[in-house]
Amino acid sequence: MFPEDIIDDVNNEEDGISSENEVNEKEEDNDQSSHSEYKVPLKDTESQLHLSGMYQNWFLDYASYVILERAVPHIADGLKPVQRRILHSMKRMDDGRYNKVANIIGHTMQFHPHGDASIGDALVQLGQKDLMVDCQGNWGNILTGDGAAAPRYIEARLSKFAVEVAFNHKTTEWKPSYDGRNKEPITLPIKFPLLLAQGVEGIAVGLSSKILPHNFNELCDASISYLNGEEFILYPDFQTGGYIDVARYNDGERGGAVKVRAKISKLDNKTLVITDSPYGRTTSSLVESILKANDKGKIKIRKVDDITASNVEIQIHLAPGVSSDKTIDALYAFTDCEISISPNCCVIEDGKPHFLTVSNILKRSTDKTLELLKWELEIHKSELEESLHFSSLEKIFIEERIYKDKQFEEAPNMDAAVAHIAKRLLPFTKLFIREVTNEDILKLMEIKMGRILKFNSDKAEELIARYKAEIEEIEHNLANIIDYTISWFVMLKEKYGKDHPRMTEIRNFDTIVAAKVVEANEKLYINREEGFIGTALKKDEFICNCSDIDDVIIFYKDGKYKVVKVSDKMFVGKNVLYVNIFKKNDKRTIYNVIYRHGKITPYYMKRFAVTGVTRDKEYDVTMGEDGSKIVYFSANPNGEAETIRVLLKPRPRQKVQLFEKDFSEIAIKGRQSMGNLLTKAEVHKITLRQKGKSTLGGRKVWYDPDVLRLNYDGRGQYLGEFQSDDQILVVRDNGEFYTTNFDLSNHFETNTIKIEKFDEHKVWTAVLYDADQEYMYLKRFSFEANNKVQNFLGDNAKSKLYILSDIVYPRIEVAFGGNDSFRGTLEIDAEEFIAAKSFKAKGKRISTYQIGVVRELEPIRFPEKKDEEAEEEESSFKIEIDDDDSPVSDTDVIDDMTGQQQIDFE
Repeated sequence: MFPEDIIDDVNNEEDGISSENEVNEKEEDNDQSSHSEYKVPLKDTESQLHLSGMYQNWFLDYASYVILERAVPHIADGLKPVQRRILHSMKRMDDGRYNKVANIIGHTMQFHPHGDASIGDALVQLGQKDLMVDCQGNWGNILTGDGAAAPRYIEARLSKFAVEVAFNHKTTEWKPSYDGRNKEPITLPIKFPLLLAQGVEGIAVGLSSKILPHNFNELCDASISYLNGEEFILYPDFQTGGYIDVARYNDGERGGAVKVRAKISKLDNKTLVITDSPYGRTTSSLVESILKANDKGKIKIRKVDDITASNVEIQIHLAPGVSSDKTIDALYAFTDCEISISPNCCVIEDGKPHFLTVSNILKRSTDKTLELLKWELEIHKSELEESLHFSSLEKIFIEERIYKDKQFEEAPNMDAAVAHIAKRLLPFTKLFIREVTNEDILKLMEIKMGRILKFNSDKAEELIARYKAEIEEIEHNLANIIDYTISWFVMLKEKYGKDHPRMTEIRNFDTIVAAKVVEANEKLYINREEGFIGTALKKDEFICNCSDIDDVIIFYKDGKYKVVKVSDKMFVGKNVLYVNIFKKNDKRTIYNVIYRHGKITPYYMKRFAVTGVTRDKEYDVTMGEDGSKIVYFSANPNGEAETIRVLLKPRPRQKVQLFEKDFSEIAIKGRQSMGNLLTKAEVHKITLRQKGKSTLGGRKVWYDPDVLRLNYDGRGQYLGEFQSDDQILVVRDNGEFYTTNFDLSNHFETNTIKIEKFDEHKVWTAVLYDADQEYMYLKRFSFEANNKVQNFLGDNAKSKLYILSDIVYPRIEVAFGGNDSFRGTLEIDAEEFIAAKSFKAKGKRISTYQIGVVRELEPIRFPEKKDEEAEEEESSFKIEIDDDDSPVSDTDVIDDMTGQQQIDFE
């Protein structure tokens, strides 16, 4: 069944089963005396098969059978055996009408020896793909996961597409069915990359196949590109829609992966709506995963309503005080709203499993299509030539009245009659396309007298001419077989492509950090006396809100610190100085520290960030000297630098007893650096003199249009440097606008046309169609800061925006249309045309004449440049992050530092 070399290939690539050679080697390595253990002599001296031999032969036979005959599709037609047998049976039953699925199943059992259940399931899956099978009745719902009705209630027939591309008994290779009573196709002659269009998933013994479905039109385009010698690229497309990130698709090869997301939108601030589900998931499984995440505290929702009908619609009602933007991210992070799929293009070719890429499969399928089309043309040409040959013979036979010859009528036997006709046809040999055979003459002798009497020479000439024209056309197509194949794919796309639009939107996904979006549904407490922290210490000191996947950073008074995972109760020690949630890669949280190096002096001050550490590993703020101790500590979420007052212990000849230091005057360095020398004298007390401002400056923000999200990583459009009070202006193409903060959890719609740092003094110019007045208007205005969505086009939803410009002196060109097109064009200086007013103002009508086109012209006036002295001054401080230690002299007294916690050394 499965040749030995195939067995070796399968073993080496996938299933890990030892090959026959390997088994033999193991047997040879065994002690010679152990051979008797495998051959137990019977009373009749016959030997018995040993277990290893049975396992080797029978199991590998079974594995090869499952791989070849059940689970893995064939590259030639993209079908598993059961699917091929179903389509073959449906073709045999096809009379243009629907057949009961139960009848189709019964008919298919002539070819498929594995029961009606497997045939019925495979037929339902074929029908749900909506390509090869035309369904009638309740065939289930791929969106909700509802099953199909019983086979006796539903009906099916081959689709027009299937009839056109999948069947031709003249180009089909046949083999006997399993019981030898029928013939079935080895593969169907499918002239289309069906494997990539439908996709397939199968699990065999030792290997599996998972080929994702692709878009019908894109497959046609890719085949055309390949035939033209052009590059092409294919990405999956799913019936269930949603978003797909194909950055790691790797052409469908093993090791690649795609991420698929459901489409989630905001119905309002308290309700989210899922309108598309990820491939391979149903609304039931989606709802189940959402409820499970809610039970675990990952998200906070009030209830979920699944109202899916013909389209997916799951409404998620949020709990009070929950951010809709953050919940969307959490749904992607903790539920099946985002899944990862790993393709594995395994197919059967030449009797063996092969691992290919999507591009390779399409190329081989296109080559197969070309080969089949060429074969069909050659068969048709051969048939036309035979028809032409016989028509020519018939015409001569009747026109020359050979059947009236005396020698023919008086011929003593059939051989003599045939010889006479052959002799009479000799003068016309050049009119025939091939040599006249006895079979041709016998066929002429079978012509009935009625046909001879109705014979028309002109019609015979027309028929011969038509045959010649068709043969000439076929020869032209054969000589230009690539162009002919391209026209085949163009025909398929034009005929069936409109029924298969792309359902899945290709997008780049932003990486969602689970710790940032998980709902903080727990509270962290500390018991300083006993040295415990955890979420179960309800009666102890409250620290902050947290989630069960957060990490906690702990600083101790002796300078040690570490990061641990949140738990119900954990012993951490009694000398805890500071506890809070740890954010990985957080460069904005700066720790300001003064520590005593040793048991007495000196004192050092340092500023550092903790961006990444190993969990449960102990680190040290100090240099590890015995007796070292933190004497001042503050944690600053935005890099604030405070001023402190240092009181020294009195000692003889000490001139300075009190001084102030500002933390902003020292650089931010690595957490392992020694820091800067504060003083060699003994410190009595350090107190906060004045709270400081951030030394990190504003936050630089970018907008990534690919994922419609903000980021701090320099991806996309730079929006500017934002201080804590700054806001972002968002304008949509329907005139809606609002302002919002620059939080990374914000989501923006695809119809956003303007997104930038909000400037309340900027004047905007808009050209719009007022649906109430039915005229074009021009208005100049400034947007107002408001988190509520407003509309500068008015309340009529039919009003339309044509131009929105933030140029200071814009120029607008108006071209008249319709009956007023003779008026030419009108140029408007917007700043002179109308003064800036409120965004609620209607504006000024451009013209009462019919307007065809409006467009914005390049400005010819520009605002005057500001003097250099009036330009905004740059920040006077400079932040430096440096992990290298530097020597500090006794005279390096650090003046200004940020302090939020006062420590009394007595």
